[in-house]
Amino acid sequence: MESATRESEERIFAEFRRKVRAAEVLSAAMQRLLQDIQFNGRLSVIVQNGRVLKSGYEEGYFRQRESTVTAQPH
Repeated sequence: MESATRESEERIFAEFRRKVRAAEVLSAAMQRLLQDIQFNGRLSVIVQNGRVLKSGYEEGYFRQRESTVTAQPH
């Protein structure tokens, strides 16, 4: 039984590492929000024991001026 638990934990941790490497740590809804505001900053999340302790961001989003904006289909 202990072997199966260890293998399961290893599989879960491998999936965690894959998602971090593939930048799949943000939800699709959050990614849409970041795209909508053209955010170009830094997000940080501090996790301890599987819980988010702190999250924050450094502003870096830039909007184009209305006169230079080109219409783009969504």
